Amino acid sequence: MESNPRLLTDADILFLLETVLPERQDHRDVVPLVRDDPGFVEALIGDERVFQRLIGDEEMVLRVSPQLFFSVLLSRARKDLEAASYTFERRQHQRVAIFDARQAARLIADSPVRNYLAEMLASFTRVHGFTRRVRVRKGVWHRQRFHDLDVDSLIRYANSIDEEYRFEVYRRIGDVCLFLAGVFPEYISGQQYRFRSLAAARLQRTLEDYEQQGRAFYALAAEHRSVRGTPLSAPLAILARDFPLAEKPLSFLSEHYLKVRKHTLFEM
Repeated sequence: MESNPRLLTDADILFLLETVLPERQDHRDVVPLVRDDPGFVEALIGDERVFQRLIGDEEMVLRVSPQLFFSVLLSRARKDLEAASYTFERRQHQRVAIFDARQAARLIADSPVRNYLAEMLASFTRVHGFTRRVRVRKGVWHRQRFHDLDVDSLIRYANSIDEEYRFEVYRRIGDVCLFLAGVFPEYISGQQYRFRSLAAARLQRTLEDYEQQGRAFYALAAEHRSVRGTPLSAPLAILARDFPLAEKPLSFLSEHYLKVRKHTLFEM
């Protein structure tokens, strides 16, 4: 149940050491040693002082990488969910208590899943659009604009490239579905107010639609030949299997730790 220190910067590890071991004078000297000890890094990430320092001062978020910030929040969510009895989910415009908090905690007790979710959340602090030439029919190519927070755009892009190159797109579609369902469910429920035309309204999705597509595209990503048998396939397969449960820790940290700050952290 260890974090992956390779995903953290030297500044991240320095921040952890300064926060948890302020009496030491050799923080910079021991950064390489600490990086080689995943268990110790995990203990630092889970320390209450680190969580309180990041949550208590908004400027502190600028000192660390998004990867560390979300690793700390997920570590805390795991502890808080272990102590809770239920989570809330929104179904049919109602907020319903579900007694699955400990199952959600067990899900993110799995370090590959927890590390994947932290990296995924970090990726949404820097979303962007891109333009590609797409063949619309034989001999005819058009330049089309895609956006990596738009499921329909990403599906169109996946359909425009060969299967061997689709892994990252499959994974990103799963990520978008999980991110919106867990962190920004109001984005999903508010779609009806943004669509002006009948054509656009046809693209409107419910939470259940996002869950169904998230499962499907995570499964495609997990089974893609480019990652089959690699460490990445396992967390993707787990997210495909337990997609609604994976929403719970994300919803929990969004509601309890981020609150209104999520609108400044993420480019929505």
